Amino acid sequence: MHRVPPDRRDHLLPKRPGRGRGAVLDEVGFFVEDGGALVVRGPAGPGMSTLLRILGGLERPTRGSVVLNGTDLAVVTECRLARIRAEAIGTVVGSGAGAARSAPAGLSPGLTARQNVAGALIPLRLRPADRRELAGEALAEVGLGDRFEAYPGELDEGARRRVALARALVKRPAVLLADRPTDGLTGDARAGMAELFVRLWSERRVSCIVATEDEALVRPAPRLVTLSQGRVTAAARQRRQPATAGGGPDARAVEGRDDHGEE
Repeated sequence: MHRVPPDRRDHLLPKRPGRGRGAVLDEVGFFVEDGGALVVRGPAGPGMSTLLRILGGLERPTRGSVVLNGTDLAVVTECRLARIRAEAIGTVVGSGAGAARSAPAGLSPGLTARQNVAGALIPLRLRPADRRELAGEALAEVGLGDRFEAYPGELDEGARRRVALARALVKRPAVLLADRPTDGLTGDARAGMAELFVRLWSERRVSCIVATEDEALVRPAPRLVTLSQGRVTAAARQRRQPATAGGGPDARAVEGRDDHGEE
């Protein structure tokens, strides 16, 4: 995936079906800056699920575009789309979004935490030793540096969710999609997961889109939109994005529009 010039926006324009019967999303459109973060607030349901599936390249829009670094995911070949998903899109699914209790989506109960995370690197054709090393680094980043060899069934729900996040991040994706990452968590586990995402927004060079109603993620969101009845009804906030860890000219602010095109 090439880096977009500093004066260009990376944008994701989700499904834009007509207003006819059966439309799940209607006139939904927004931009996400390279390295920016967006929280989509709204209840779980067909609209939110479809939005995230389209953004993740798992479903094609009936009309409109989903553009990532100049490539329209709506029209590329299946082979190219699979490659983009493997290289550039990381996904985290919370327990409230269809994940099994014993292992969140993407985790195998028969593999250790490090093996689960390393598995995300297999399509990238890295050497086993490199996959193992990178998986260990990703687990350490999410606070599981001492649980490399634990199986999902040996971890509590909060730790399993962290393994899933490490798996999504280990390949250094261009886009991280998180579907209700704190749902089902309580107390310190919930607060810790929220803090991880807030830290990602300021330190990681990844465009992050989080679907949630958790105020621990809504309040600090650099940018917030609301999805209601299949439409983006509000662009509630546009806040300057904190500089990335590297700083410099590529550390840019989020610039977005609601679906009326208002800056």
